[in-house]
Amino acid sequence: MKNLLRSLIISAFAITLQSCATLAAGGITSQGQPTKQVEGTLTSTTANSTVNVDHSAWDRLLKKHVDSKGMVDYKGFAKDQKALNAYLDKLASLDPNNDWSVQELLAYYINIYNAYTVDQILKNPNVTSIKEIDGVWTKGIVTVQNRKLSLGGIENGVLRKMNEPRIHFAINCASISCPPLLREAYTAGKINEQLERATKEFINSDKNTITANKVELSSIFKFYTKDFYRGSNESLIPYINKYSNVEVRGDALVTFKDYDWGLNNQ
Repeated sequence: MKNLLRSLIISAFAITLQSCATLAAGGITSQGQPTKQVEGTLTSTTANSTVNVDHSAWDRLLKKHVDSKGMVDYKGFAKDQKALNAYLDKLASLDPNNDWSVQELLAYYINIYNAYTVDQILKNPNVTSIKEIDGVWTKGIVTVQNRKLSLGGIENGVLRKMNEPRIHFAINCASISCPPLLREAYTAGKINEQLERATKEFINSDKNTITANKVELSSIFKFYTKDFYRGSNESLIPYINKYSNVEVRGDALVTFKDYDWGLNNQ
């Protein structure tokens, strides 16, 4: 009886560990990272943080290998793999914590997500879609202070918990239907303006079809619907109207476009 009880306890413990690992990989937990929230209106500043991260190396790579439409020259990027690795090593050596400002945290996690996404494509040069890479969003491929994080964890367990829905237009999943990869690194000193521009450009792009009476939206709004609700209004239209060049009626029909997971290769 004692052996049976012991076996049951060990099995239960193993299941608990497996469940925790699954939750972390899926992005439900923060994987030990800080999740400071944006309070009120986000402002761009470097003055309120114990750390100001230099993202200039990533900025140079983006300007060199990303075009004005956000499409990526992966073959060119591959020639600069050493520079990309050096940048990733630099980010890995840092230890994000609550002494960092919300601006620094947003810029850090957006940039590390985008940089590791590019790195995954470079490591799998024959793929035609990021979805062909096994476990690309669930495996611990991102290194931060000797901890292994997943891309899904960074998106869902960290960035989405920071009360800033514009992050959905800043992180790039290396796909045609994704928001374009910005040709510059996100920084605390420009974060609000960068997020605002990325959001406005995406909503008014061909990724959405917007008229006064009907809107056909990117599936991003379907995947993360509740992130875009404003106040208690369970509707996407108020958020769309905040950025759209066309005023949409409150009772307009809302549908969603199919998502093109093809590689965003130049």
